[in-house]
Amino acid sequence: MMTSGGGRDTHAAAHSIAEAVARRSYGKLVALLAMRTRDVAAAEDALAEAFAAALADWPSRGCPANPEAWLMTVARRRAIDGARHRRIGDDVANQLAILADEIDEHEASALPDRRLALLFACTHPALEAAIRTPLMLQVVLGLEAKTIASAFLMSPAAMTKRLVRAKHKIREAGIPFDVPGREELPGRLAAVLEAVYAVYAHGWTDPLGADTERRDLAGEALFLAQLLVELLPEEPETLGLLALMLFAQARRDARRDGAGEYVPLSAQDPATWNAPMIDTANALLRQASAFNAIGRFQLEAALQSAHVHRCQTHRANWDEVVQLYDALLAIAASPVIAVNRALALAERDDPQAALDALAPYADDARLADYQPYWAARADLLARAGMRAQAFEAYDLAIGLEHDPAVRRFLQRKREELSAARG
Repeated sequence: MMTSGGGRDTHAAAHSIAEAVARRSYGKLVALLAMRTRDVAAAEDALAEAFAAALADWPSRGCPANPEAWLMTVARRRAIDGARHRRIGDDVANQLAILADEIDEHEASALPDRRLALLFACTHPALEAAIRTPLMLQVVLGLEAKTIASAFLMSPAAMTKRLVRAKHKIREAGIPFDVPGREELPGRLAAVLEAVYAVYAHGWTDPLGADTERRDLAGEALFLAQLLVELLPEEPETLGLLALMLFAQARRDARRDGAGEYVPLSAQDPATWNAPMIDTANALLRQASAFNAIGRFQLEAALQSAHVHRCQTHRANWDEVVQLYDALLAIAASPVIAVNRALALAERDDPQAALDALAPYADDARLADYQPYWAARADLLARAGMRAQAFEAYDLAIGLEHDPAVRRFLQRKREELSAARG
């Protein structure tokens, strides 16, 4: 039987160890908990309850060999219980936080990465196909509604409403979030691929790597794409997606010169590209083509391969590029593809042909704030001799551009057009 003196000793020892852990690891434990729920206050509350449980448990049962792990396990369970009973905030995020902890605790998922498991959990058949990718981007990958809206050529307000409606439906209909079995993954793959690429594209737009969050997003997206290839090696679109991203990544550093100024693809030095990465991308593309099941990401990767080949060999291949854009438009029509196709048409035929191809999109609301459309239009108008309209398009493109280096590039193009007046 424990004596009163012994009880005091064990209680003091428990207090001493708990205090030492708090001094050494409190911040780290809160951060680990908050990574799951994105709620620091809830993480602190759960950890406080875990410390209280430790002071009640350790004096009688003895201090654990790894007190940090013990506290983390208890705090995580308290956080799960809190999320289950909470009726405020983002119910979808709470459900996914619970699922994430269950994946971590039981390792029940057949998927090799918790984030990948959560992405597939957002592809429940009861969810509308159009909302699955935006939902992943917000509640799993942490992008803001305005960033998601930009990727889908929507206003932030419209995207926010769409996400709110989707979450309301999930709550009202009781749509469950669970990790699909391996046999279900191919049928749920398309939205996951789209989400991974959208995250990569967002990270890739920070060419100097100055934005830590964007740099991390690009790296995370590449990692997820590689996992998807390992997980589903017989799905040609996973191979196409990784190839597409590697083509882009191989040229990332070449988009700026030594002074930090923007360098368009046509002016980049292929010697500065990552040749092994390009070789890997081409190999992945060949591997995908062997399945004879063409898809969006394979075609986009093939376009990147064609652009790389032209720049490396200095041999025009615009007819091939236009044909690839035609195929892409046939299976995944979008104004963005139409703009890029028009630029290729200008090279194969002439600027007027490109402007004619863009004419049906003149009143398309999705392009109203899409900077690449106005930059492309400005260049085409200038080359076609329509100077006044070109100036207006340049002004819009410059006003919409957020990257200072690209803005300076467009301003120089406008100044060159003005100087050529005489």
